[in-house]
Amino acid sequence: MSQPLGVSADALTDLVFTVDGDGRLVDWNDATATVTGYDADALAARHATDLVADTDGDVAAALDRRRGAVETTLRTAEGEHLPYEFRIDPAGDAAAAVVVGRDASGRPSRDVFDRMTDAFLIVDRHWRITYANDLAASLLDTVEADDTDVEGSHLFDDVPSLEGTVFGRRYREAMETQEPAAFEEFYEPLDAWFDVRVYPTDSGISIYVRDVTDRHEQRDAIENRERVLREMYEIISSRDRSFTEQVEALLALGRDELDVSYGTLSRIDGEDYHFEVVDGAGDLVEAGDVVSLSATNCERTASTQRTLVIGDLPRDAPDLVERAGYTQMNIACYLGAPIFVGDDVYGTFCFYDTQPRTESFSDWEVTLVDLMSRWVSYGIEREQTSERLARQNERLDRFASVLSHDIRNPLNIAIGNVELARETGDDDALESARSALDRIETLVDDLLSLSRAGVSVDDLEPVRLDAAARRAWEHVDTRNATLTVETDRAIVVDESRLTQLLENLFRNSVEHGSPGPPSQARGDAVEHGSTGSRSRAHENSVEHGGSDVTVTVGDLDGGPDDEREHVGTSPSDDPARTDTSSSGDPTRTGFYVADDGPGIPEGERDQVFERGFTTADDGTGFGLAIVEEVAAAHDWTVTVTESESGGARFEFANVEWAAASE
Repeated sequence: MSQPLGVSADALTDLVFTVDGDGRLVDWNDATATVTGYDADALAARHATDLVADTDGDVAAALDRRRGAVETTLRTAEGEHLPYEFRIDPAGDAAAAVVVGRDASGRPSRDVFDRMTDAFLIVDRHWRITYANDLAASLLDTVEADDTDVEGSHLFDDVPSLEGTVFGRRYREAMETQEPAAFEEFYEPLDAWFDVRVYPTDSGISIYVRDVTDRHEQRDAIENRERVLREMYEIISSRDRSFTEQVEALLALGRDELDVSYGTLSRIDGEDYHFEVVDGAGDLVEAGDVVSLSATNCERTASTQRTLVIGDLPRDAPDLVERAGYTQMNIACYLGAPIFVGDDVYGTFCFYDTQPRTESFSDWEVTLVDLMSRWVSYGIEREQTSERLARQNERLDRFASVLSHDIRNPLNIAIGNVELARETGDDDALESARSALDRIETLVDDLLSLSRAGVSVDDLEPVRLDAAARRAWEHVDTRNATLTVETDRAIVVDESRLTQLLENLFRNSVEHGSPGPPSQARGDAVEHGSTGSRSRAHENSVEHGGSDVTVTVGDLDGGPDDEREHVGTSPSDDPARTDTSSSGDPTRTGFYVADDGPGIPEGERDQVFERGFTTADDGTGFGLAIVEEVAAAHDWTVTVTESESGGARFEFANVEWAAASE
């Protein structure tokens, strides 16, 4: 053979030969002649492609590039086809290449490696990549600095991003120590995690690489969920935070996890949507804001009583794009769950943003919001129960206070007069004792009424206000008073509580409006009422008991002459407050009870609902307190003002009218 390859090449069992710029053999080692079966003259006349089955043109292409690795078959002079792998590299002459052929019959074919789920490559001791399956080639193509073929390229020169990484260091260690290596590491250029196995061989190292990014992402997701649930537990179990502060913290946690701008707890009141607690990155909504329920996505959540998930509103819920929530507030994505108190929808617990999401909210995110909303539902029920128990305890305390204080005096009087009558036989002493006992009976009756008045109402039904007023009038010693009914409407109410309320108002008007003593029993009153239209109510709905005081029951009709300053109470306010709203406001739906007596002095109007407050020597001071408790139990607002004739007028707003058919 010619001298360029040298005698050392003849010692190799691999085929080694050089080709010129046209691909014709120039020189070869002894193994080339021995394995192919061609003599020197035959080899000198051969093109490299004559020695291989190059049906796909891979060998010719690699020869043109003077670089590459091809797995094919070697064709011998005897017609045999032997599996061989050829590696082509540039020779010293710029127009020539050196080809090394290695028997591949002892290892799996390329197809086997290409079917592997791991990337696999073989690197020789000079860091040349002698083999890369399809997956490895794809990974290396992504990070290589140029378009150099993977097989035949230099691992570190052509993939410089490996230098200075754990990958590069561990490859070099395995090559130097001939010890296997296994590690998991993040590779920043590919933004991926890889599980790597390195196995040294006599000729270099074999590297197996598996993409484990999904596993890391799943592990990170689980760890994040555990963190969120721990934070949620810390929030809801905290004894140092109020309920509102707990809700604020839950909204902040949810906003951060869902990556949205707003989180809100809202209450639905009829057609109004009240933002009660808000955590937001802007001023789109604030706590205390009230909007129309129909303008919100939450209306859908409340009406269906199901969690509503919208990643991109025009895409996922095109029927909602006409609502103000989208057209004015630009809410583009939404995740909200209903809040229940008992079996009724209280409001919603929701999160939203002005930017749509490319993907909808995940199952985890939906589950998290559902979990939070259920705790908030429980929390609201617990708060309402605590408030109700506190009111009941307060009533019990007042009950005990009155029993220990107010009853003691008439009880002492009764005991003293009974002793006096026993000693002297004086009947007048017994009469005094009886009066004292009657006083005790009145106090006990009023206290029992007061204890029942503030309990929440459940048995609500449509009740005609005119009929209820007349029935209550019959239960009161009306003296010479007259009842006028100016309504024929029905309200949704607990009928027994309404009767209790009206009785106390009528009794208050009669006792404070009629200067004379009772002259007639309540059975003497004659009813001339009417159940006709409101235009005839004032004329026809009259109960005649005399001419001292007239008590009128009517609707809050919103007339312009009705504007006046009010003092009264509402379920959420202090026992006395100044209410400058007008009965002319159409939102003040309800009824009033007025009289033409002396009225209530302006300076006393903020005290009339206080328990025990009375201007009568024999009064208990519980009558109007009972009225206020009944109103609060129905979530009504009660105010006291002056009637058109100068008497007292009590107005009840936020009353639910019954439908006409009811």
